[in-house]
Amino acid sequence: IKDFPQVIDYARKIILKKHIESGVFIESEKDVSIDYDVKIAKTAKICRFTVIKGETEIGENTVVGPFCDITDSIFGQNVKCVSSTLIGATVGSGTTVGPYSYLRQNSFIGENCRIGDFVEIKNSVIGNGTKVSHLAYVGDATIGEKVNVGCGVVFVNYDGKNKNRTTVGDGSFLGSNCNFIAPISIGKNVFVAAGSTVTKNLADNDFCVAREREYIKHDWKRP
Repeated sequence: IKDFPQVIDYARKIILKKHIESGVFIESEKDVSIDYDVKIAKTAKICRFTVIKGETEIGENTVVGPFCDITDSIFGQNVKCVSSTLIGATVGSGTTVGPYSYLRQNSFIGENCRIGDFVEIKNSVIGNGTKVSHLAYVGDATIGEKVNVGCGVVFVNYDGKNKNRTTVGDGSFLGSNCNFIAPISIGKNVFVAAGSTVTKNLADNDFCVAREREYIKHDWKRP
């Protein structure tokens, strides 16, 4: 038992050697760990401090790391993933992920998407060309193509008893700090103003402002 860490490290080095000999660029052998069943295309690059586990598949010219923890996930070609955690996710070709993204089970990200800083996605489908750039939670949602999901957007999928889904059509713009209370359907080319809490379905080409108007009292003095 005391020799177990040495055995594990020996097996790790053998696996890394196999990938290096096949053409995979591994930035630092001492800082990378790859499970036996992982499949990596020969033109991929694995950066430092990266752990790849389970039945993960990594496509050609894809860069993973540094600081990534990947489990049972699939990457297309020309993907860039940095400082992120993926568990059971699929990422389409040309997409960038991170830093500090968290893609959970049954997350399907399309091609040429942007999944950015501090974004969490769970059980959702993200269409091609869609951007979820920072500080957003997308749970139980189907989002179309070329949608902009603004900073601080939350898909409110849990009512205390059941999980519900949200759908968003192609070309829609979801402004910063919006809440979408599922179940709800947002049409195509919809514009939702920043700070809105949306509880009703929106049809194609709708414009939605769902926030209270500011009340301003000038020259106010504290009592």
